[in-house]
Amino acid sequence: MLTKQRLLAGLCAALFTTSPIAGPGAHGPNGEHLDDKASATAGGLARLPDGSVNVPKPAQRRMGVRTLMVKEGEFARTVVLNGRAAIDPNAGGRVQAPFAGQIAPGPSGLPVAGQRVTKGQVLARLRPLGSAIERGNQAAQLAELRANRDLLVKRVKRLESLEGVVPAREVEAARAELLATIGRERAVAQSVGGMETIVAPASGVIASASVLNGQMVESREVLFEIVDPQQMLVEALSTDASLARRISAATLQDVPDVELTLLGGGRSLRDGALPLNFRARGATLDLAVGQPVTVLARLDTTVKGIALPAAALARNPANETVVWIKSGAQRFIALPVEATALDARTVIVTKGLSPDNRVVVSGASLINQIR
Repeated sequence: MLTKQRLLAGLCAALFTTSPIAGPGAHGPNGEHLDDKASATAGGLARLPDGSVNVPKPAQRRMGVRTLMVKEGEFARTVVLNGRAAIDPNAGGRVQAPFAGQIAPGPSGLPVAGQRVTKGQVLARLRPLGSAIERGNQAAQLAELRANRDLLVKRVKRLESLEGVVPAREVEAARAELLATIGRERAVAQSVGGMETIVAPASGVIASASVLNGQMVESREVLFEIVDPQQMLVEALSTDASLARRISAATLQDVPDVELTLLGGGRSLRDGALPLNFRARGATLDLAVGQPVTVLARLDTTVKGIALPAAALARNPANETVVWIKSGAQRFIALPVEATALDARTVIVTKGLSPDNRVVVSGASLINQIR
C-alpha cells in the first residue's frame, strides 16, 4: 500500500512540473543545435543557468520584442573614421577686426550666438584706437588740412572771378588741389573720429559671438563666426592615403539624415594623419562647429555577412557584442558576434551568427537586462 502511494505521488509530480523546452531550429554558427538542453525551469522572466533567458509571451508583447529571420548577403565594406564638424568656406564666414579699436553696436544692436543674419548686414561698428602721440599727430594734421582747405577755397573763388584774365589751366590746377585736400581731410577725420562698419560676409546663423558694447579688440581678433545651418564641412582623419579614391558613399553614425559628399583627401599629414573633407547637407544639421563626429565611409569593396538593425546588438557581462536569437516560444539565447557598421542604422554581422536564425531586432536591450 505504501509503495502504491509513493508511485501515485511521483506521477502527480511529473504531470504538474513543466520545463520550458525550446522549440527546434535554433543553431549556432557551426551548425550545432542550441535547443537540445534547456537545463532549468522557469515560469516567468528569468535568466536560466545555461545563460539563456525565459520570456513569457505577455512579457514579450509588453517589451515590444520583434524578431527577424536573417539571410546572408554581400555588402559594401565600411570603415569608421573620427572627424569633426567645421564651417564650409563657401557657405559661412569668419569676421575679424581689421585694426585695433573699440566695439560699438550697429543699427540693430550687436548680434548674439544663434541669431540669423544676412549677407551685408551691419553686425557692429569699430572705432579706431591709437596711442596719445598718434592721436595728437593726426589731430594736428587734420587742423593743417582744414586750414589749407579754407585757403584753397578762397584761391579758387578769386581765380574764378578773374576767368578770362588768368590762364584756364591755373584755375583747373587750383580746383584739383582743393579736391585733393578735401579728400585727405576726410580720410584723416575718419581715422581720428570715424567708425569702421563690420558687415556679415555670408548669410547664416551666428555660431559664435565674442563682442560686447565698448569692448577693446586687437587687429585680426575673431569677432563673429557665421555658419549655414544646412551646409557644413566634416573633416575626417585617416592614415591610408588611398582611402579617398575607394570611398563610394559616407554617412554620420549618430546623424542619419545628413548627406555626406566627398570633396577630396589631403596630401599633407596633420598630426600623423591625412584629412578627408566631406560636404554635409541636410534640412536641419544638428552639428556645432568643432563637434566630434564619427564618419561611416562605405568602400567599393564588399564583404559577406548578415545585415541587422543596429538596435539588435547588445553587450553581455563580459563586454562582448551579442545578438539574441529566438530558440523557442519563450526562450532566447545570446550569441557573441563580430559586427561592423554599414550605415547609421544598420550593422553587418561577419562572424558568430549563421543564416536562418530568428534574431531579436527590437527589444534586445530589454532582454539583455533580465537577470
